[in-house]
Amino acid sequence: MDKQVYYLRNTQIRQSLLDQIRQLPLDPSKPFEIEVSPPKRTLSQNRKMWPLLHDLSLQVVWYGEKYDEDDWKDMITALVAKTKKQEQRTAPGIGGGVVMFGERTSKMRVSQMVDVIEAIYWFGTEQGVKFSEESRLRIEWAQRWGEQNKRAAA
Repeated sequence: MDKQVYYLRNTQIRQSLLDQIRQLPLDPSKPFEIEVSPPKRTLSQNRKMWPLLHDLSLQVVWYGEKYDEDDWKDMITALVAKTKKQEQRTAPGIGGGVVMFGERTSKMRVSQMVDVIEAIYWFGTEQGVKFSEESRLRIEWAQRWGEQNKRAAA
C-alpha cells in the first residue's frame, strides 16, 4: 500500500479516512503507522520565502560578509528556533571547517514557516532592505513578530 495523505477539511473526508482505517489489516507483526499532524509548509510559503531571502542576499552585509539565499535561510531558521530539537548546532567537519545542523524548512509546519517569513521581514526591515511592493504589504507581520520577540527576550 502506498502512503496516503488526507487533509481533514470536511466530514466527507473524515468519513473516507475512517473507512480506510477500518479496512486496514490488523497484524501485530506488521502494524500500520498512522500519524495525525498539522500540515507542512505550503508551496505558497516556499515561493514567498525564496525571493525574500534573495533580497537579503543582495542587500545585507553581515559582519563584513555577504551571504547567499541558503546561508540566510540557515541564519533565519536558527533565529526562530523554539525548541532544543530545532536549535542549530555545529560540529567540527570531518574534512575541516564547521558543519551546521538545523531544521529543514521542507519539514516545517505552516505555523513555523509563518515565523520564518515574518522573521525575514523583521530582520530585513531592521537592516534597511527594500522589499518588493508585494513584500512591503506584509511587513506588518514582521513588525508584530519583532515586537513579540523583543518582549519575550526582555
